[in-house]
Amino acid sequence: MATTVLKSLNTALHEMMAEDERVLVMGEDILDPYGGAFKVTRGLSTEYPKRVWTTPISEAGFVGVASGMAMRGLRPVVEIMFGDFLLLAADQLVNHAAKFRWMYGDKVDVPLVVRAPMGGRRGYGPTHSQSLEKHFLGVPGLAVVAIHPLVDVGKLLRTAVLDDRRPLLFIENKKMYARSLRQPLNGRMGAMEVYSDGAVYPTATLAFGGLVGGDVTIVAYGGMVEVALEAAERLLIEDEIYAEVVAPTQLQPLQMGPITQSVERTGRLVVCEEASASAGFGAEICAALGESAFNALEAAPARVAAQPVPIANAPSLENQLLPDVDDIVEVARTRIGSIKGPRRTSFG
Repeated sequence: MATTVLKSLNTALHEMMAEDERVLVMGEDILDPYGGAFKVTRGLSTEYPKRVWTTPISEAGFVGVASGMAMRGLRPVVEIMFGDFLLLAADQLVNHAAKFRWMYGDKVDVPLVVRAPMGGRRGYGPTHSQSLEKHFLGVPGLAVVAIHPLVDVGKLLRTAVLDDRRPLLFIENKKMYARSLRQPLNGRMGAMEVYSDGAVYPTATLAFGGLVGGDVTIVAYGGMVEVALEAAERLLIEDEIYAEVVAPTQLQPLQMGPITQSVERTGRLVVCEEASASAGFGAEICAALGESAFNALEAAPARVAAQPVPIANAPSLENQLLPDVDDIVEVARTRIGSIKGPRRTSFG
């Protein structure tokens, strides 16, 4: 039976609590039998009652407490019930946890992990369906990691909690919890070849038939990765367009290497995100690529993102506002329109 994202995260938390007494978990409504809004903490309070703390409704308060614990050598894991509430803790993260190492002359670390369920498509409405991680990108000293089913999400959580010295936002798309992990075997996933850059928080690049010069690069993270993969398959079947899909997990600091290398092969770029486009992840990638590899572009880069309005409650309206496979396919086709003959030369 395939392991789901939810199961992998829950198992990782149980293993860390068993192995390392420095690990503790806190958040709202995380005690059994409820086990958290999305059940990632299920079973923890039963087995480790002294190290699993349910908190008052005060994100600023308990993130601040966790920052102090981290500075004293503990490894706190904070669950934000909905990622939308992360802004209530923004001052503690941006003006405190991210800065303490510098303010105290590198004499302290803040190994704090804040888990945040983000994203829509579940009908939770405008204040419980957003993807707000873009507001934390670019904050010096604060790492942002967004998981997807192509990586061992439990292993990444262990790395963040036990090995990373930085305060870190761990972004979990809500629709992804029930998904099965799709970790590739022997470098393949279905018809696609999968390549990893080997980083601690890896970037996966997927392509049909190898990295030999496709037609367009599609960059996606988190919950948009599987959407991008479906779009790549449709582009191949319906249009004979070969797409490379680049799926980073570390969004801040952003590692541009795999993205730049892909665009140098394809000459085209489409960036996908579930958040709105303005001042977002896609904007940063387009700007960085313009600075480092402008001459590799054969067409203007494009962004596929949510509409710039609050997310609706009604599923029919929500689906219209959030980016989908059709949006990616349509935008990719526009970027391919000027290609004179295929770029791809072999299947090697």
